[in-house]
Amino acid sequence: MSDASAADREVNPNRPEMDLPAALPPEELERLTEDLIVALKTVFDPEIPVDVYELGLIYRVDVDDSRFVTIDMTLTAPGCPVAGEMPTWVENAVTAVPGVSGAKVNMVFEPPWNQTRMSEEAKIALDMW
Repeated sequence: MSDASAADREVNPNRPEMDLPAALPPEELERLTEDLIVALKTVFDPEIPVDVYELGLIYRVDVDDSRFVTIDMTLTAPGCPVAGEMPTWVENAVTAVPGVSGAKVNMVFEPPWNQTRMSEEAKIALDMW
């Protein structure tokens, strides 16, 4: 199930594509989605005072039927000094969500990240509004 439609992308440019198991009851899907977003918002790019979710670095979140979470994410720049560490930070944050059986982060660079993926919150925090 993909909830990042073109209209939603215009309003929430940072919202990743979310693939969630259809077998879960709607209230459980909602709780899991909210908890995953909260967890992603605890991981910050150390060079930028904004979390990876609001920066739009999370491209895709896929939860399978066993509640294993696979995330595609990127960096603001391919040469980011924490490129080797940030995926582990994201995995640890997501794995701590109740009900999640495990997590794996794939680092991707297509499409390249740019500032249009940032939320209003991120733009305000970085005085880019």
